[in-house]
Amino acid sequence: MAENEAMEQQQTLPPNPEKATLEGRNKYLGFWFFLGGETVLFGSLFGTYLGLRSGVLDGPGPADLFHLDLVFIMTMILLTSSLTSVFAVINMKRGNYKGLLIWMWATVALGVAFLVFEIYEFYEYYHQGLGFSTSAFASAFYTLVGTHGAHVLFGVLWITTLLIRYRKSGLTLTNAPKFYTAVLYWHFIDVVWVFIFTVVYLLGIGG
Repeated sequence: MAENEAMEQQQTLPPNPEKATLEGRNKYLGFWFFLGGETVLFGSLFGTYLGLRSGVLDGPGPADLFHLDLVFIMTMILLTSSLTSVFAVINMKRGNYKGLLIWMWATVALGVAFLVFEIYEFYEYYHQGLGFSTSAFASAFYTLVGTHGAHVLFGVLWITTLLIRYRKSGLTLTNAPKFYTAVLYWHFIDVVWVFIFTVVYLLGIGG
């Protein structure tokens, strides 16, 4: 019985199961086209923010609001989630389906924790007088950071859907590309956050 369970969890698959079939390669290629569009989107939002961040009117500005300790915690949570997703892919390539599931659930949990902190952050800023229409800075800030938060939420829902749908199927050449592209998307979200941390928060605190 124990041996059968071990065989179910440790499967023999090609070295790169996510790209072992034509469907897998197409998903991988299609994802990079999708990522190109997402990069243009965030590039536009960053450009808008940089152009409007000085327009605070009578409202609070970045130096009045941002707290590096809170943002640092959020950054560490998201970077750790990127690491757990790497462990998930490592287990996938080893054919260890149980390990893949565990690390993907850890990634989801960290993503949810990040969203909770972000909601708390927005709540605090709102009560300090930074509404969406308070100033040009406020609108640009909420649009950029909020769009990133929406992408994190989408990533959490995407991975959760995969985990629920394939919870008992084992690792196959059909679901491996789906898990892999979800992880690539998650890395993209993390990279965008690093830019937000630098451009929005560090520059904002530094004046």
